[in-house]
Amino acid sequence: MSLAFLFPGQGSQAVGMGQDLAAAFAPAREVLEEVNEALGQNLSRLMKEGPEDQLTLTENAQPALMAVSMAVMRTLEREFGIGVRKAAFVAGHSLGEYSALAAAGAIGLADTARLLKLRGQAMQRAVPLGAGAMASLIGPKTDVALAEAAAAAGAALGVCVVANDNNQGNVVISGAKAAVDAAIEKAKALGARAIPLNVSAPFHCPLMQPAADEMAAALAEAAIAAPRAPLVANVTARPTNDPEEIRRLLVQQVTGRVRWRESMLWLVEDGGVTRFAEAGAGKVLSGMAKRIAPDAEATPLNAPADLEAFAKSL
Repeated sequence: MSLAFLFPGQGSQAVGMGQDLAAAFAPAREVLEEVNEALGQNLSRLMKEGPEDQLTLTENAQPALMAVSMAVMRTLEREFGIGVRKAAFVAGHSLGEYSALAAAGAIGLADTARLLKLRGQAMQRAVPLGAGAMASLIGPKTDVALAEAAAAAGAALGVCVVANDNNQGNVVISGAKAAVDAAIEKAKALGARAIPLNVSAPFHCPLMQPAADEMAAALAEAAIAAPRAPLVANVTARPTNDPEEIRRLLVQQVTGRVRWRESMLWLVEDGGVTRFAEAGAGKVLSGMAKRIAPDAEATPLNAPADLEAFAKSL
């Protein structure tokens, strides 16, 4: 059975996440403490107690989600003897790509935390609050072609592009607020449901170029090694284990499309993956995996019992 570890992105955060793991396993507590130290803030307290509006801030949510994913992975390795080398590939949704690289030993935990803190801050700085928007287009008729048609209808009012190709029936558009609003109406006319997303910035679109420039400077100084399992990258939907290519792709990812549906299809059809394990908060990616690749097994790993059952199943 060929295994791939998946790592969730923003939107999976919730107050209390990771606390059961920290209570049960010393390696999970160590991860949270190391992230606190790297950031110079008590992020683990915010994760435990909230308030939710502070945890949801991009600059907090990104390192917090990574910390939970790494708490899972370090616990699997030290308590159950299951390292990332058990996997054929790793992949992460947006910020989850950093979690995947940390889990695969390509970037150190402290560096990953600091990079994600900066990434969140840079994304927020790139576009004034309220100037951008994102919307999820949902429905049986929804695909990339429909989303691109809707985005084109809004483009006369500003930037509007497909940001996330999550799966058939779930595509996200991003850009200037007026353009996204116009695209929402076009999407509805084409037969999709269109739901504005409660986000603080228009991620994965050309408006994020200032953030990409900040990340390019930071990543140029970051130590990146070859991952222990190849990374299937968001912007190419193809595997890589080359540190310099990874560095470039992480910069491109800030403005580029998250090609998640294509990544999952590649993993199954070309990578031979038959089992997915989602390491971190929530189970969004497990749900997507079951829709994209219904014959593959998909398991969320975020509670002590999940890890114990997963270890016994290998």
